[in-house]
Amino acid sequence: MTDSPREVTLLLQNWCRGDQAALDKLIPLVYDQLHRLAHIYMVRERPGHTLQTSALVNEAYLRLIDAGRVEWKDRVHFFAISANVMRRILVEFARSRGSRKRGGDAVKVEFDEAFVPAPRRDAVMIALDEVLDELAKIDPREAKVVELRFFGGLSEKETAEVVGVTDRTVRQDWNHAKVWLMDALKRGAQQ
Repeated sequence: MTDSPREVTLLLQNWCRGDQAALDKLIPLVYDQLHRLAHIYMVRERPGHTLQTSALVNEAYLRLIDAGRVEWKDRVHFFAISANVMRRILVEFARSRGSRKRGGDAVKVEFDEAFVPAPRRDAVMIALDEVLDELAKIDPREAKVVELRFFGGLSEKETAEVVGVTDRTVRQDWNHAKVWLMDALKRGAQQ
């Protein structure tokens, strides 16, 4: 079986209609991409993180299966939802870790899509999640672009396809959102 976007889309739609055999065929086709998404997340986590890439993929897979019926548009939509699920898992994990550790003052954070220093990663993940939720209230499309690009590792073209805008609009939203997020993170760190 080839991993064509059309084939994955058809399998997703068949799965959505209740075809369990479609799910069995789908998993091997999307596993590598899910693993790549999880790896992107885990590279940004602190060294020695107790949640491993495969565990993140497995947890995301279980949540996707348990999510009930989703009207999957296509392969890109599936990976966009997967990116969101992985983001939520890591934020929950960071929050649970933080609740066990308690204490400390506000953490000064900076938004950088390439690297977040290891000692502050849990706090940064939580802070970024909170300001991203704020951005979603102001500009849901920009927040979606950040989630897809930063957390999901999608290209401008893939993000444009999911959001339903042009590559240029994605680029503009991405640039504006990064500035807004950095400002919001700095404001939060000063409080």
